[in-house]
Amino acid sequence: MEDDSEPEQSSWAYLPDVCLRHVFHWLDDRDRSRAALVCKKWSCTMHSGSLWRCRTITFYGQPSRARTLEFQSALWYTKKFGKYLKHLEIKLSSPYNTPFTKKFHVTLRGLLSHLGKCNSHLVSLSIKYLELDCLIWKNVVRAQFIKNLAAFLKRISNQLDYLNLKGARMTLEEGCELLNSLSSLTNRSFISEINIEDFFSFHLSVYSSPLFHQTMSKFHRLTILTFNYNCISDELLDILREHNSHSLCTLNIKCHIHDPHGQVISGTSWANLAKRAPKLNVNFFFERVMKHDHLARILLEEIPVRSISLRSCYFSDPDWTMRPTLTNLLPAYWHGLQVRIYTAQDDSTEEEQLLVDIYRKFKYLIDSELNYFVITYPMV
Repeated sequence: MEDDSEPEQSSWAYLPDVCLRHVFHWLDDRDRSRAALVCKKWSCTMHSGSLWRCRTITFYGQPSRARTLEFQSALWYTKKFGKYLKHLEIKLSSPYNTPFTKKFHVTLRGLLSHLGKCNSHLVSLSIKYLELDCLIWKNVVRAQFIKNLAAFLKRISNQLDYLNLKGARMTLEEGCELLNSLSSLTNRSFISEINIEDFFSFHLSVYSSPLFHQTMSKFHRLTILTFNYNCISDELLDILREHNSHSLCTLNIKCHIHDPHGQVISGTSWANLAKRAPKLNVNFFFERVMKHDHLARILLEEIPVRSISLRSCYFSDPDWTMRPTLTNLLPAYWHGLQVRIYTAQDDSTEEEQLLVDIYRKFKYLIDSELNYFVITYPMV
């Protein structure tokens, strides 16, 4: 006698929607597409907006077959479910020639054009290390790319809350044009976080540019600003105090040896900003800037310093000694600075003894979970 009853279904068929979406969340695009074929319920889960809010697309300079398929899949799904997108990250991996930058420009132009028409939820955009000052970017392609990106930023400016263009390496005029696109609709921007570290090309004295000051005066709700020291001036600090003191919490400042950093900043400007923005913390990241006279001119006592990091330093430089850089800097910020010293080479007897003395004197600050002072020794 035949059994006419329906076959017993797997317990997976009764998995609650919230659990099923969680399972799909951890699958890559390929596995998601396969899972969507299991049944109608799983196919519907595939179209859940929560699965497509965050996307990363990596453009590879010399991609393998697997990476090419990965890129094509990421691009296709981003377009298909673009209306749900909230956080988009674009990565460039080893761009190496002019045809690549042209292809990147054309592909990104199509993607941004599509998102500009279908998306109204994007709040976070990251496109790092464009390095537009490299020779692989031809002038025409470069100009068109900036124009298209500016048009997209203008379109989404009212909803965007985070923008990361670290390493773009633009001219002063190009960079200000792009930043101005965030405020072009209302002549002011309420974006809360911007990363423009290495946004401008090397060697530019951005701090003396009225165009840059005018551009920055249009931002009225910054909480976190990451940028280079060659952008800082008394005028900029006054602008931040006037327009962002109610919201400003963090300034991340990179100072590179090849960027102009000899400008004189008034301690009064820092004091006025700190007074109006009581939640403000400032983090300094020094790249190969290690001499005491340079650091002392930058690290004014009026600055609410949260952390200091000396990176890519070569302590074998005959023009530099640990004293007085460390022994004078640490006491100046004893009230709010944690000490962390990382070494990756054998120190000389004198250096080793100085580190021991510093540790003994400031032991109560080290690893205090509050603030920190970092020295990274390069491998030799």
